[in-house]
Amino acid sequence: MPLDIARLREDFPTLAREVRPGVPLVYLDSAATTQKPLPVLQAMDDFYRRSNANIHRGVHTLAEEATAMYEQAREKVARFVNAPSVEQIIFTRNATESINLAAYTWARANLKKGDLIILTEMEHHSNLVPWHMLSAERGVDLEFVPVTDDGLLDLDVYRSLLTRTVRLVAFTGMSNVLGTINPVGEMTRLAHAAGAVVLVDGAQSVPHLPVDAQALDVDFLAFSAHKMLGPTGIGALYGKKSLLEAMPPFLGGGDMIKTVHLRNFVPNDLPHKFEAGTPAIAEAVGFGAAVDYLEAIGMEAVAAHEREIITYALERLEEIPGVKVFGPAADEKGGVASFTLEGVHPHDVAQIVDTYGVAVRAGHHCAQPLHEKFGIPATTRASFYIYSMKEEVDKLVAGIYQVKKIFG
Repeated sequence: MPLDIARLREDFPTLAREVRPGVPLVYLDSAATTQKPLPVLQAMDDFYRRSNANIHRGVHTLAEEATAMYEQAREKVARFVNAPSVEQIIFTRNATESINLAAYTWARANLKKGDLIILTEMEHHSNLVPWHMLSAERGVDLEFVPVTDDGLLDLDVYRSLLTRTVRLVAFTGMSNVLGTINPVGEMTRLAHAAGAVVLVDGAQSVPHLPVDAQALDVDFLAFSAHKMLGPTGIGALYGKKSLLEAMPPFLGGGDMIKTVHLRNFVPNDLPHKFEAGTPAIAEAVGFGAAVDYLEAIGMEAVAAHEREIITYALERLEEIPGVKVFGPAADEKGGVASFTLEGVHPHDVAQIVDTYGVAVRAGHHCAQPLHEKFGIPATTRASFYIYSMKEEVDKLVAGIYQVKKIFG
């Protein structure tokens, strides 16, 4: 059934504010971070008020409560992406750290000079820079799947690249600029047939689409809580158990060890081997509450609502003279609309519509090579989520017409 957006928005206190007197907020920047519903805020507040303690160490009541809440959050996240076991969910700071964890542990333990990594031209910097660093350090080769003019990956080139000796394929499940939903299952199957390990940047796909790690058969999946109604400062890396068990620890310190002696140590079991030091406990609790919230709605319903909003948004934006929207058609993309307005810099567009309460993003969105591909320095990006309404699209469009009026 369609979401009751008016009822749902009551759970998000930020959406009720005015950015200045008489100017209500129109939040269209959910690809950068999502707003937080009351159940998430309350769960974190309750933790700090009632159960605040460190975990995995103490035997007193608060410590045991905190540990249970932290591990229950892991169970929820594992269930959300259908991980076979909770040991395969590693809590990190964000999707960026999740990708770096795989790069610093699995990749550095397994890749050498001349080995090939396949990436794509639409990657976020988080799935580019770690591999650039590895290439500079180890001499691994990087090749890139091109993006077509309509914002899709050129799978013919991908298949051609896979005829070489490929060790790793790393790509985004959904572009944060174009909104393109990539065929993760097909690309993973082809990569495995070529003998490659697959890492998927799920920062945009996991919050917006049903994602089943087992059905997709990915080897690594990185995602962040703050993109899916949860708090900042926590993310997750899903990995296949055989890979995680063989990988060396990422960071050294407390909790990631089984035993320590002056001259050696033995690392802890999964998942604790990769979680050194005191973790983001309250944030994990909030992450779990965000998963509860999304599961109560249903990810099919989330995806359906976004499809309805992006379809309407593309129709409205494309009717404006001088606007060019990048990316594929609505049936091949998520709730992201990046565009340019002829004769106006994207930052000017964002700044002017902000005076009407409309919050959008302007810049290269941490995807500079993709913008270079299209020969533009930046875009203005409107991005949507479960609380977005068609009326907010109309306010964005009205704001763009005001920009056109100001710039003549």
